[in-house]
Amino acid sequence: MKQTVYVASAFSKDHKGGNKAGVVFIEYPLTIAQKMAIAKQLGYAETAFISESNIADYKLEYFTPKETVDLCGHATIASFTILMHLNKLFRNRYTIETNSGVLTITIKDDTIFMEQNKPIFYDVLSPTAFIDCFDIEDIDTNYPIQIVSTGLKDILIPIKTETQLHALKPNFDKIKETSKHYKVVGMHLYTVNDDRIICRNFAPLYDINEEAATGTSNGALACYLYEQHSLQKDVYVFEQGYSLDSSSEILVKLSTNSEKDIEKVFVGGKGYYCETKCLTVEDHE
Repeated sequence: MKQTVYVASAFSKDHKGGNKAGVVFIEYPLTIAQKMAIAKQLGYAETAFISESNIADYKLEYFTPKETVDLCGHATIASFTILMHLNKLFRNRYTIETNSGVLTITIKDDTIFMEQNKPIFYDVLSPTAFIDCFDIEDIDTNYPIQIVSTGLKDILIPIKTETQLHALKPNFDKIKETSKHYKVVGMHLYTVNDDRIICRNFAPLYDINEEAATGTSNGALACYLYEQHSLQKDVYVFEQGYSLDSSSEILVKLSTNSEKDIEKVFVGGKGYYCETKCLTVEDHE
C-alpha cells in the first residue's frame, strides 16, 4: 500500500537548517512494524505519526528508525509546521496526547511552543565515566555532569569553550555503551560563550550519532542552567547543528512559582515545509 509522508524541518534558523522529521497522518490502521518501516525508509532521527485522540486534540507517536520513543521535540514542531502548512490550524492553543502525558502546544505568529514535563534531576556523574567517549580534558569541571529529564533522560555535559565543543571527536560506540549503562537517550554537550549557549547532541543508542536540533534535551538544559548556573532568562536561546552544517535555534521558556521553583517548561522554534513523499509500505498480517 501507499503512504503519504510529509517532511518538515524544525527549529530552523532564518528559514534554513533545523532538524528534519517525517510526519504521517494515520488514515487507516498501521502496525508498529509498518510505522518502524516508514521511519526507516525516511531515515530521519524521528518520524511522528498523528491520529485522533479521545483526551486531546491529537495523538502523536514517535518512531526512530530503530524503535519508538515517548516524546520528541523537533518531530512535534515539525508536525505542527505541517498542520500549519495544510491550513488545519485555527487556534493558538492545542493539546497533544503522548506517551509522556497530555501536553500543550501554543502558537504565536509562526513560532510553535511545546510544553514539556517538569524537570526531574537525577544522578551527578564523574568526568571519568566519559574517558573513552571523548577527551575529558574538554569538560568544564566548574559545573556538574548531570542526568536531567523533561520527558526524556539525557546526560548534560559542560564543555570549556566553543572551540573545544566544535573540535570534539566523539567515540560513538563508547557513547552508545555509556548511554545504555545509564539508561539515557544520549549526551547533550553545551558551552556558554558570553550570552550564547551552543550545544551538540549524541544519541547513537537510538541510531542517531549526532542531531542538529533537540527540543527535549534543551528543555532539560534550560532547567539545569537555571538550577546549576543560576542562569535566569526570559527566553533561553540554544544554538545547535553547526557541526552538521544545519544551524538550528531552539527557544525555551520557564515558568516559576513564588518560591522560584520551575512549574512549567516550554520548548519552541520555527519550522518550514520541505517536501511530500509517497512511500510503499508492506502489508503485515
